Amino acid sequence: MSKITELKKGRSRAKRINVYVDDQFALSLTPETAKKTKISVGQELGQAALKELAEKDLRQQCFNAAVRFLGYRPRSESEIKQRLIKHGFDAAIIEKTLTHLQESGFTDDDAFARFWVENREIFSPRSRRLAKMELKRKGLEPEIIEKAVNMIDEKDAAYRAAQKRAPRLAALDYNDFRRRLGQYLGRRGFGYGIIKEITEKAWKEMRKK
Repeated sequence: MSKITELKKGRSRAKRINVYVDDQFALSLTPETAKKTKISVGQELGQAALKELAEKDLRQQCFNAAVRFLGYRPRSESEIKQRLIKHGFDAAIIEKTLTHLQESGFTDDDAFARFWVENREIFSPRSRRLAKMELKRKGLEPEIIEKAVNMIDEKDAAYRAAQKRAPRLAALDYNDFRRRLGQYLGRRGFGYGIIKEITEKAWKEMRKK
């Protein structure tokens, strides 16, 4: 039976723990793996145990990569999965990681969909149709998407979008104002009826100022 003869911190930013078995480098571990497995100098390890240790560390690396990705903003599970695939993790480890993330409260596709819609509502209002398309590209299930986009009041969203754009068009005559603002709202997915109503309303409000 082989024995751990030294545990040495690496010099990289990741501060991995280098494990030496019988005075020979065997593998390196994340600090989290080393702590969870409670490895220590003098501990006896066979080849099967070393292999299991390496697999546990790979799962930890995958989990760490997912958490870092989530650190920038909330993500859908599909986005996380694609990111981990790009990092080179295999399918089995990714699936276990996604389950771990769910159980740990790191991921929730319902909450992500609400976050995405609310964020759009605040900064860049758009139609339900366009919001659906965006959430579909995020890999969300149809029922989750429907629940999230039902939060959108299209007429109110179109009005708020128009308020952001109209001041830039204030110098235009009526026809150009209506055409340019209508094109803007159309790119955000709103239908003809709402566009007509909101452009008229925005024009009247502009004239009152």
